[in-house]
Amino acid sequence: GELLSDRGPSIAPSHAASHTMGADTKELAAALITGLGLGAAAAYLVAKMLASPAFENDVRGEGYMLRRPSLLSQKNLLGEPAEPSLRKSSDNDGTSAELPPSDDSSHLSEHHLGAWLDDPASHPCWPQKHSAKKVLNPMARARPGMNFLNTDEKVLGSILLNDSKASIRSNALRGNCIRANATEYIFWEPAKVKAVMVTCGGLCPGLNSIIKGVTNCLWHDYNVRKIYGATGGYNGLSAPDKYQMLELNPEVVREIHMKGGSILKAGRGGFDAPKICKSLQQLGINLLFVIGGDGTQFAGHLLYEEARRQRLPISIVGVPKSIDNDVLFVDRTFGFDSAVESAAEVIRNGWVEASSCEKGVGIVKLMGRDAGFVAAHAALASNLVDLCLVPEVKVTMEDVCEHVDDVLKRKKYMVIVVAEGAGQDLVATGEKDATGHTVYGDIGVYLRDTLNKHLKPQGGRTFYIDPSYIIRSVPVTPNDHIYCSRLANNAVHTAMRGYTGVCVGAIHNVICILKSKLIASGKKQIKVKSTTWQSCVQNCHMPHSLSGGAQLAR
Repeated sequence: GELLSDRGPSIAPSHAASHTMGADTKELAAALITGLGLGAAAAYLVAKMLASPAFENDVRGEGYMLRRPSLLSQKNLLGEPAEPSLRKSSDNDGTSAELPPSDDSSHLSEHHLGAWLDDPASHPCWPQKHSAKKVLNPMARARPGMNFLNTDEKVLGSILLNDSKASIRSNALRGNCIRANATEYIFWEPAKVKAVMVTCGGLCPGLNSIIKGVTNCLWHDYNVRKIYGATGGYNGLSAPDKYQMLELNPEVVREIHMKGGSILKAGRGGFDAPKICKSLQQLGINLLFVIGGDGTQFAGHLLYEEARRQRLPISIVGVPKSIDNDVLFVDRTFGFDSAVESAAEVIRNGWVEASSCEKGVGIVKLMGRDAGFVAAHAALASNLVDLCLVPEVKVTMEDVCEHVDDVLKRKKYMVIVVAEGAGQDLVATGEKDATGHTVYGDIGVYLRDTLNKHLKPQGGRTFYIDPSYIIRSVPVTPNDHIYCSRLANNAVHTAMRGYTGVCVGAIHNVICILKSKLIASGKKQIKVKSTTWQSCVQNCHMPHSLSGGAQLAR
């Protein structure tokens, strides 16, 4: 079953729990010796397995949904105000002495191959200003005068003073974040590097741009000549004999950014940490780039832990992907801007239909199972929308119909944008899929049918458009491609510096290094108090009853 997320890779229960069960072997033996019995011991292990991150219940709050809350410490949970002493966590030298390494977002000793087997407490200050292993970056010779980062260069987790929304901010980045870019000295010797990348989950604009960027940076900047792409998601790594492994070079990737999709055939399922580690070792891979959403990055985190357990030195670096822009902690995800542009075009089609008919109502359903970022941003971009419905705001059909009547009285037509996960209390199926996730009802069809019934006596009608996968299969836009190139380059720089079990993402528009477990802990959602949502409400002239005002009042 698919136990990471509805759009992430599948992890069979035995594999998802293997990390936990492996640590419990002695406990099982002791239980059997003391006469506890095999059945009771097995029940104990199942309970332990169900407590692992892959089996946790969702925790929801303002602007987030944690799928794996145990990956965040209690003090790092979103919406939990930090203690005053921890709000001033950084000294002048950039260290975070008050924070234990596990809670410090910039303490990455456990995520650097030069120190990952050490006790984190033995590195009170991280990163170290001078690397123990000094391999000169090839760019230092090829491009004299090029600027390189200081290894301890950081980005502030928060740049706001007297923050009006401090109570709903995350504290997970209060230790600040290490910048992800090129340094003068690196960990890996380029001549000994053998790299592979994999795209997991569904499609997203920009996947080919990431593949191209990683390939070109390795080839041109680090002179790496052994670069491969595993096909079919994690399947291509757990069973490389059954899935094609593409050899990549600048000629192969030269024009791939001009089309949508992934040349590596993004796929789901197939994750098995021990098998993948064995495959990587047999293939001689020491750099792995994982491109996918929070479920994929959770798998990447498990893979990092398995490699660490086996003392297998591999740099595992993730590039978070989500068309819904719902990745925690980062400014935005690649592909999102392209999806918004495509969605805005569809909204214009809905506007044409609605405005060409007396009392016409255009309804456009967009992607967004748990977060309404695509819907809200597309509504703002088109500037044609009168009502935007998102998963984060509950509404009643009585309020929707009242607003429809008011808009039609004022301008004779109307455009509604609805995210696929909105209004699920109105269309609840009561069903679960094979992985335990709720089967969502079709809010778009429900809106269409309900409003048609409401409008028919008045001589009105709806025009329903569901672009479905169209917005995710489009080629990447120019600005999105530039962003993809930044992420790809910084992923390579991060891997060459020796980091592992991490992801790269933009924080305050600076690409930083984050622990994969932070990215994997859950999903970002629209905050009802956010400037984005309140701008959307104002732009659409939505009434208090449909804007989340009641939620704000609580």
